[in-house]
Amino acid sequence: MEELKEKSLHPPKPPAVATAQRTQFSALDPEVQLAVRCAAEKKATDMVVLDLRQIASFAEYFIIASGANQRQVQAVSDEIAEQVKKQLGTRPIRIEGYNTAEWVLMDYGDFIVHIFNKDAREFYDLERLWRDAGKVALPESL
Repeated sequence: MEELKEKSLHPPKPPAVATAQRTQFSALDPEVQLAVRCAAEKKATDMVVLDLRQIASFAEYFIIASGANQRQVQAVSDEIAEQVKKQLGTRPIRIEGYNTAEWVLMDYGDFIVHIFNKDAREFYDLERLWRDAGKVALPESL
């Protein structure tokens, strides 16, 4: 007799392979490095840089940082915009959310800077949404 095989709409998944390679900070584009340093200068907290190159086509990196209040979120945004323009001649394509400063998004094309206040960062939780992205190893000196 012919053997009965159970059929499934979901084919078996291959075993997960840990590919948690961390991109080194020194390997980042100068614009990304400068933006991270500017955020650190203005005392942004909980900084994370996600490497999206393997999973997204619209940007290569996300820089995610937090500010303690509206003024600090705006100060971090201002410092990044000013120094990237001054030192590298690059301006953001678009800046969103500056006036309310709950979540400021600065789109530089190849990378996107997200600066949150504490509540907005917890609510939107970009790190969870983009958990498949690689992480950049940030220097301890930042």
